[in-house]
Amino acid sequence: MSVLFPFRLAPYFRTRIWGFHDLAPWFDYKTDGEPIGEVWLTGEMCKAATGEFAGESLRAITDAQGPELLGTALGDGEFPLLVKMLFPKEKLSVQVHPDDAMAREYGAPRGKTECWYALDAEPGAQVALGIREGVTAEEIRAAIKAATLEDLLQMVPVQENDMLFVDAGTVHAMGPGVVILETQQTSDLTYRMYDYGRPRELHLDKSLEAMRLKTRAGKVPPQKKNDHTVLIDEKYFEIERWSLKAGDDAGALTANTGAVQMFFVAEGSVCVSAAGGEAFPVSRCQLGVIPAAASDVRIDAESPAEVIRILPKAVS
Repeated sequence: MSVLFPFRLAPYFRTRIWGFHDLAPWFDYKTDGEPIGEVWLTGEMCKAATGEFAGESLRAITDAQGPELLGTALGDGEFPLLVKMLFPKEKLSVQVHPDDAMAREYGAPRGKTECWYALDAEPGAQVALGIREGVTAEEIRAAIKAATLEDLLQMVPVQENDMLFVDAGTVHAMGPGVVILETQQTSDLTYRMYDYGRPRELHLDKSLEAMRLKTRAGKVPPQKKNDHTVLIDEKYFEIERWSLKAGDDAGALTANTGAVQMFFVAEGSVCVSAAGGEAFPVSRCQLGVIPAAASDVRIDAESPAEVIRILPKAVS
């Protein structure tokens, strides 16, 4: 593989009816138009903000540099994970995502398993993760018709730094009062089951087909490992939290895994460098990409920093 240097991606702001017009203090971004609910950090339309491919979209870089960027185990297809920040001002719809098998039945390459890391949570914040014990599919269908589905959802309180697993097939909904870093399979398959009477399309048949009454969704306890914390380790991704002091060079944080790596700076600022490449900063709420072919990568903390390392896994 030829050498490919690390780079920072510029965020892409997505309008959502349940979002905000002002994303301060997370982003210096205001709009008088439709509210912003999602900030995509690795979407295919995100553009490189540094390095040799500055100004090019992640899709174009992936198409041109597949094995060098992704690593041979991940192949030369799409970028493996979609990472984004969610800013719900209102309740999101109650929805469900299909698993890989169902997605392929309908012609899509993969389903959508995801996880949510709470960057912030107001007192009393909660999300819906799954159906309450003992509820049947017939009761769910009746509750959708009667506009009482919320009564059947399993509500989970959320605090800052919580990690929540949302496996495919989980009926779920996010409420206001949280800021979420979401990592998911690269897929946009969402079946809307219930939307509180808002005039948007529902996907009742497919959502009920995709739904599983019992899943593994819920809070994931953090696991301390050497000099970092493993937040989640699942089939499609592993996510870690690294707490760095000013001046730290955490060598293990940038150890080559043979695959692309992402790191999101939750607090502070770091400087990224690699052999033969130009150093660049990654500050709070920014995301950097370490290609599989990069070598001698360093991440030096310019101030106390919290770094979220996101590692995709090859899935056959």
